[in-house]
Amino acid sequence: MTPPEWLLDENTAHLHHRPARAGSPAEWPDWVSDRVRAALHRRGIERPWAHQAIAADAAFRGRHVAIATGTASGKSLAYLLPVLAAGLDGRLGAPAPDTGRARSALRLDLPPRHTALYLAPTKALAHDQVRVCTELGFDHDEWRVSALDGDSDRDERRFAREFAHYVLSNPDMLHRSVLPAHRQWSRFLADLRYVVIDEAHRYKGVFGAHVSAVLRRLRRVCALYGSSPTFVFASATIADADDVGRSLAGLSDVALVDTDASPAPGLDFVLRRPTPSLTEDAARLLAGLTETGQALVFTTSRIQAELVAIRARELSGRPETIASYRGGYLAADRRSIERALTTGALRGVAATNALELGVDIAGMDAVVTAGFPGTLAALWQQVGRAGRSGQDALAVLVAREDPLDAYLVEHPELIFDRPVERTVVYPDNPYVLGPHLAAAAQEAPLTEADTDYFGPRTVPLAEQLAHQGMLRRRASAWFWTHPQRAVDSIDLRSMHGRAFEVVDEATGRLIGQVDPSAADRTLHPEAVYVHQGDQWLVVDVDEHDRVALVVPADGTYFTQPQAVAGVRVLGVDRTRPLGLGTLSYGTVELASQVTGYLRRDSRTGDVWDSTPLALPERHMTTKATWWTLPDDVLSVLDIEPAELPGAVHGAEHTAIGLLPALVPCDRWDIGGLSTVHHPDTGRLTVFVHDGNPGGAGFAELGYEKADQWWRATLERLRDCPCADGCPACVVSPKCGSGNDPLDKRGAAVLVAALLPG
Repeated sequence: MTPPEWLLDENTAHLHHRPARAGSPAEWPDWVSDRVRAALHRRGIERPWAHQAIAADAAFRGRHVAIATGTASGKSLAYLLPVLAAGLDGRLGAPAPDTGRARSALRLDLPPRHTALYLAPTKALAHDQVRVCTELGFDHDEWRVSALDGDSDRDERRFAREFAHYVLSNPDMLHRSVLPAHRQWSRFLADLRYVVIDEAHRYKGVFGAHVSAVLRRLRRVCALYGSSPTFVFASATIADADDVGRSLAGLSDVALVDTDASPAPGLDFVLRRPTPSLTEDAARLLAGLTETGQALVFTTSRIQAELVAIRARELSGRPETIASYRGGYLAADRRSIERALTTGALRGVAATNALELGVDIAGMDAVVTAGFPGTLAALWQQVGRAGRSGQDALAVLVAREDPLDAYLVEHPELIFDRPVERTVVYPDNPYVLGPHLAAAAQEAPLTEADTDYFGPRTVPLAEQLAHQGMLRRRASAWFWTHPQRAVDSIDLRSMHGRAFEVVDEATGRLIGQVDPSAADRTLHPEAVYVHQGDQWLVVDVDEHDRVALVVPADGTYFTQPQAVAGVRVLGVDRTRPLGLGTLSYGTVELASQVTGYLRRDSRTGDVWDSTPLALPERHMTTKATWWTLPDDVLSVLDIEPAELPGAVHGAEHTAIGLLPALVPCDRWDIGGLSTVHHPDTGRLTVFVHDGNPGGAGFAELGYEKADQWWRATLERLRDCPCADGCPACVVSPKCGSGNDPLDKRGAAVLVAALLPG
């Protein structure tokens, strides 16, 4: 799709054209059988692309491999080839482990079969891969493929366990059902040759730490049955994907394949400057682009996805062809939208990144990203959804009024000339690793040798768990001695337990779900909850049963929570000078409380009024980096004492907004707090902290890149054309105190004091 003339107006900051790229095919590896080649030929695949052949051959020969190439580059073929060779043709490039002793001890008298396990972040992706495998047309008795997830009934689970060659599942199912019952899965695990980790770039932060622990538990259980599977990590384009694979599974060596040899269409990429109404801009683009093709708008929040779709339908001549899509929808609703999009019944969808994990969406004419999604990897993953059937593609990044977005669209080289970021995996998070060690001890007694799987914190954490009564030390091992299952206390997706259910008070119908970490902000009394374009008013919240009752709202306004926060320093891990100040990194305890909410006009965003709330205070221990300036430095700076609160607050906002330009995190993965005099440091202090218990590695990377980080912060403060501060510099969309006070000039003075010269 060529950029329409109406799109290229005075708000266009940059137009980038990427020419089409021809593919570089390779020959089939000699171990790929004739019947596999024939099946692929029937699907229009005459030869593999070079990166597919290289990655497939490495895995076939027993090397762990990470393949990190662009969207629609055919990564699935790279791991399917060795999986088919093993399961269908009985071919292995590396000697199969001798499992005779393990089989004898377990009385596995059945002949071995080569099995493989596929894991994706969602069950929808796993089912999509089942469809791909089924369409290859092999006899079901020769190559048995099975999906395994929470919807699988008893017979389906038994089939996967006892007969399947290739089981397609998700980390949650592996964690909750397979590993705790590994004796029932002994034959499958003893014969396990390959483990495919799809969408590996999604496993970051706390979720990544959980998945890392699960994969290490899998390797440990496999060793009990004499197997040592080869891991294949498939990822969108990220830096150091091999290192990500090593961190996720605790492996010592992973081969990297990151040269994309597939063809790519031409791409016109438009960068648009911030305007006061991102929702209106995105809706106008969605409505306009669906007049001549299919388009997606990716948003950075659930409420934004709903509001963009509502407004786009109002602007469109065919409102029934536009929908919204986000996390929290019921499974039936998600599947219906996915089918309508793939069949063309829907022309446009406003979605969060949840849509990327639903199905393999192809053939979009245009993709609009409403607000930078936090990382270049995420941006290019979204852009890759356009032009996937061979036609030229159109992509648009519509900047928010936000320091990072404004900075990026005026510095296009940071988007088009810079390599994508590295995914941060922090497997040593004790808040995550400790419970998984308890789960591992229930699967098999934990010993000091398990340091090989779980790392150097294994023994200290095991001793701590024993002291807490979670484990019992006997001789040289730690045992789980409780009647309940250890895994039932671990939720891979959340550190906060079971989700809240949103229920229509009049009918009892389940409308959606909300993660408990967001419940105070989303489901407080009189909050407006938006779902598939419908707006609901929260009338009652049951904390014990985690149920919120709602009634229809009139749609004229939405609500924005207000909160207060505090931070206490628990320990300092590292510290160093930073200009005239001091930079530190360590452990902190956060206290937060939602104290009220604003009602904002649905069309204009204008504030109607403010209402106080009395919700409980929440506490969390995490990691942070912080900088301080002593009083003697402040006394010589060009800032009046009355200006200091606004100056330090503005410096905090701008810094938080720009950290995702340097560290692979989303703005919503981090938080901050600033004060003129902090009781623990005794100085003016700005904290930037990870948003998850135990930390996620982002604050630590901020510490390491502080000089570059603060130079970019000062540049944004000085270059922003506003007079007194705006959302493109010091005003934050997530400020719990309503962005009061703020002082842009003073913020620049403070930040300059942190830089040499």
